[in-house]
Amino acid sequence: MLGIGYSGRANILQACQKLAQKAHNKLLRPEDIDESLFADELEMSWTDEFPYPDLLIRTSGELRLSEFMLWQLAYTELFFTDALGPDFGEAEYLEALMSFQSRERRFGKRIL
Repeated sequence: MLGIGYSGRANILQACQKLAQKAHNKLLRPEDIDESLFADELEMSWTDEFPYPDLLIRTSGELRLSEFMLWQLAYTELFFTDALGPDFGEAEYLEALMSFQSRERRFGKRIL
């Protein structure tokens, strides 16, 4: 998926506004709001198939997320490449996959 013209902060704000409106309308209590309920409000039609990506490939040498899926990327592995988007080809893709394959995914857990 490509994230063009997308704002993760706006997405999070919309979810907060929806939950606040539901609480205001007595459809739920503020104390009922948890991670799962919040995540449900963040669901978007274009993320239904892959709501929590395993790997994010960031092109163009940029070392930032640019607001892309801020909530959903919490446990996503990141791969940065200097290749520009249009130049990102099979060789770069295989490099990203090999990097991903060599990682030990911990999903936020610390290894002692």
